[in-house]
Amino acid sequence: MAGTLLPVFEVPEFINESQQYDTKYKRSVKWNVETGDFERDGANRMVECDGKEAFMTWCYKVVQTERYACLAYPSSIGVEMENALAENDEKTVESMVQRTITDALMVNPRTEYVRDFNFNREADVLRCTFTVKGINWDDTFKVTV
Repeated sequence: MAGTLLPVFEVPEFINESQQYDTKYKRSVKWNVETGDFERDGANRMVECDGKEAFMTWCYKVVQTERYACLAYPSSIGVEMENALAENDEKTVESMVQRTITDALMVNPRTEYVRDFNFNREADVLRCTFTVKGINWDDTFKVTV
């Protein structure tokens, strides 16, 4: 038998698109953290916010979202807070919370760094405050969860 049993074909070359991420801050719809809903004006239209405020809102919402809990989000979005809070040792909990928050926020190419974590315990509530700096910003902002 001179021929092969299986078909043979050329594999096309894979064209690698640019690995550059868009780091521009785009405007979005304003989110009210206290009410958990979009801001609206007197005519019940959604209010816009600038890109930096939208990024700050994104940071807050990401650390409020448990990873794998929402099928609409990819596995890179969210924190693993349930696993972190299940630990018995206080220092381990703080370390795991810091790691999961940092990992979740560093997914966004607009995040330069996440640091200065402070933890405050009140009975069975753990409050965490940290600083986030966006790329091309002169200042930082604080987030408390």
